[in-house]
Order: sequence, then C-alpha cells, then structure tokens
Amino acid sequence: MFRRSLISIFIAGIVFVIGNFAIFAQNAPVSGTVEMQNADGARVPVANALVEVFRSDIKANAPPAKTNKKGEFNFAGLALGPSYIFSVSAPGASPTYITGVKAGQERILITMSPGDGNKWPEEEVRKMVADKAEPGSTEKALTAEEMKKAQAEYEAEVKKVKEKNEKALKANEIINAALKAGNEAFTAKNYELAVMKYDEGIAADPDYVGSAPILYNNRGAALMSRGVDNYNTSVKNPDVSERFASFTKVKQDFADGSAGYLMSWNILKSAPAADIVDKANFESTRLGTLRGSVDIFKMAVRTEQVDPATIEAATILIPEYVKVETDAAKKATARLTLADLYRVVGDSDNAIVAYKAILETTPDDLDALAGAGLSLVNIGYINDDKTKLQEGANLLQKYASAAPDNHKFKADAVALIDSLKKDQNVTPQKVTPVRKRP
Repeated sequence: MFRRSLISIFIAGIVFVIGNFAIFAQNAPVSGTVEMQNADGARVPVANALVEVFRSDIKANAPPAKTNKKGEFNFAGLALGPSYIFSVSAPGASPTYITGVKAGQERILITMSPGDGNKWPEEEVRKMVADKAEPGSTEKALTAEEMKKAQAEYEAEVKKVKEKNEKALKANEIINAALKAGNEAFTAKNYELAVMKYDEGIAADPDYVGSAPILYNNRGAALMSRGVDNYNTSVKNPDVSERFASFTKVKQDFADGSAGYLMSWNILKSAPAADIVDKANFESTRLGTLRGSVDIFKMAVRTEQVDPATIEAATILIPEYVKVETDAAKKATARLTLADLYRVVGDSDNAIVAYKAILETTPDDLDALAGAGLSLVNIGYINDDKTKLQEGANLLQKYASAAPDNHKFKADAVALIDSLKKDQNVTPQKVTPVRKRP
C-alpha cells in the first residue's frame, strides 16, 4: 500500500507537509549455503550455483540469486506468508530442489551431487513437487484445482492493491497541488481561494495523518484571517442590517476554523503508529494545531463572534494546550480565553466556574475579576438572585478599585455598581480572599 513520507516547508509560521510515495511490503530475508557432497563423503562449497525461487501456492517467482565463492546465497526480502520452492543448478552438479522454504529462514543448507550441470525448467520442478514432496519437507503439494483457486485469489489481491495504489497516487497529486496553491493564495491574502484549495486537499484524503491535519490547520488560519478582515470592514458599516449579516459570516468562519482544528486534533490523537513516518513533524503539527486553535478562540472573544461550534472545540483543545504549553503567561491567557468564550455567549454558569478557577491561583487577576463579576450579576438579574448580585458587585468593586481607567471593563463595571446600588439596593462589600486549592 502506498503511504507518504513527509518533508517540511514553512509559511506564515505554520508547518506544511508534502507527501512522496513509498511502498511498504511485509518481507523478510532468506539466506543459506550450497554444498557438493562428493563420492568420498567430502563436502565443498559450490560457487556460481543458480538458486531459483518459485512460490508453492501459485505460479509466481522471485528474481534468482547466485552463490559466491563460499557457496553462500542471499535474498534481501521474500514476502512473508507463502512457502517457496528453491530450484538449484550448477556446473558439474545434478540439479536439485527443496520445498517448504519460508521468508525469514537463515542458514539453509542445500546439498548437491556431482552431475552434468543441467538445469530443470520451472514446470518440471513443479511437476516433481506435485508428484512427490521433497523427503523431509513439510510442504504439501497442491492439487490442480487448489492451484487454480490460489492463483485466482493472488491475481484478485494484486488487482486490489494496484487499484489502491493508483487511488492513493492520485490523492497525493491532488493534495500536493492543493497545498501549493493554498499556500500561494494565503501569502497573497486571497483567503477565499486559500480556503477552497485547502478544502480540495482535505477531500482527497480526509483522515490521513500525514496531510489532513496540516490542511485543516492552514485552512483554520485562512478562515481566521478572512473573518478578521471582514469584521474590520463591517464594523465601520453604518447599515445595521448589512453589518449584522457580515458579522454572521465572521462568526461562521471562526466556527468552521475551530471545528477544523478539532478535526485535526482528533486525527492526530488516533493516528496509527505506522502512519507517523516523521515524529518531529508529527509533534510540530500537534503543537501547531493547539496554538492555532487558541489564536482563533482569542479572536472570537475579541470580536464577540462566538458560535456553539467554537465553544465545543475550545472545551477540548484549550485544556490540551494548557497541558503542553511551557509559558505560564500563555497558559493563563488560554484559560482566560475559555472563560471569556462562555461569558460572550451568555453561559454565565460555566463562565463563573472558569473565572473562579483562575482566581484561586491568581486572586488579583483583573480580567478574571471583571469576567466573574459581570457573569454573576448577569445570572443574578436573570434569576432574581440577590446572593449572586451581591457576590458580583463585590468582585466588580475589587476590580474597579485596582483597574486603570483605560482597562476594557472599567467604565462598564463602575456603571453597573452604581446601578446595583440604586436599583437593587446592593452595595459592594469587601471580598474575602479565595482560598487556593491544596
């Protein structure tokens, strides 16, 4: 079966992989020695003896070998499974054969007798084997009907493998072309074309670990870039309906990119060991998948264009990213991003849990204080829950007291605290420090 070996190229900070084909067969070597036993019983190596190889079950053979000066012969690889007939001829010797040879055997000893140096044709050797197996061999001769059936099965398998190889070869050509065109379009900032080309490459072999994750990752980067461009253009549009329609497309781009990163991760996570032909590229792609996904999650928060598909991917990929990222600040940013995603879509319960988890280790984190306070007040209003309103007011006050005037939530927090005092008779109280988990 064809599989691709991988080489790396780089563009826009993302690893791209192009496949080249190689055939992997289940083979094993065979070796041995040919000796002549003379009339006096002396044994001497036979040089230049011709060792021919015939499959026992079907009419097929392998390239022959010749012995060296020491009478030694070697076959680099015969297919595992079937049995073989070795037919041997040499000058000054009588031809002979042995049966039941299997791939992987070594130190086979073939004994010849002095003779006229004749060589038996393949058909004659097969007839002799069919009439009577070699003494001492475990090989059982096949009947004509069994031979016919085995030959038909072999030819069917050859056809099947050929069709698979042709299909894989075509897929590889499509992937290489799509990857190249997609990269060129990405560099030219033609994100529409880049996404289309990456989709073509994915469709050619959607589950193969050597290409699909990289195509999904590149597609995610293109979708994020397209979404950002459209957002920056649309946010200035005075027409509300047009702006809303454009934002819907932006949200969908972020959602599709997020789902693609999740697909990439799942392919990598379940990849068969045999398909991982370059460990370094594989690990680089894994890390690129996680980092690329965090980038698109952060952009969804910044633009407040968050779809359920984005949340679904983030709940899986951000914890995986936190496990492998060594930079403490980047870990913290990723954890905050997950909490922010919940807040943006109005999932206050999960947002509160996520923000409080951050405050357990960094109780003065301004973003987490603001996010938790806003989410608590939100759910407090929805459920008419004074306890949640009070807790939210407390956190917002702590945040407002520490945050600089230009911090993104400062004005909203101050206004909300004032509203809580007037409308809900809720006055902020001093926050008791959250105990860190042991």
